[in-house]
Amino acid sequence: MTPFAAALHPEHREWMGLALAAAVSTTASADVPIGAVVVGGDGEVIGTGWNQREEFGDPTAHAEVQAIRAAAAHLGSWRLADCTLVVTLEPCAMCAGASVLARIPRVVFGAWDEKAGASGSVFDVLREPRLNHWTEVFPGVREEECAVLLRDFFAARRAETGNTA
Repeated sequence: MTPFAAALHPEHREWMGLALAAAVSTTASADVPIGAVVVGGDGEVIGTGWNQREEFGDPTAHAEVQAIRAAAAHLGSWRLADCTLVVTLEPCAMCAGASVLARIPRVVFGAWDEKAGASGSVFDVLREPRLNHWTEVFPGVREEECAVLLRDFFAARRAETGNTA
């Protein structure tokens, strides 16, 4: 496996702010607050998504998939070869796979997902050498802000249900 990309590009922090803003879009629903943006080669945001599983009753309506769908529609092509996916939580296996299939060359994420992450923690789909596409990974961008959003959401859920575990 190749190591994680070491250089933090200044635009990554800015783009993560847009993903964080998208994550807040879930507050009207019961969805986990995760946001994503796809940025084109020119730095323009061409797709935005947030978790909409509960809203749509669709298990595939993760933030990354929604952003990838929007970007593909914007470009009129499923090949997102010069794009960057920016997401507040490490992509799961499905989302990492969607990124690979869309030929996205760079993924930037905030918080690690030590239970279901597939971009370097539990699995590493994005840099699996047996696949036909590899991805440069930039983890931990605005990590604490992303993690706090999730911690606060789950703490509130536990308080609502009386579950203290």
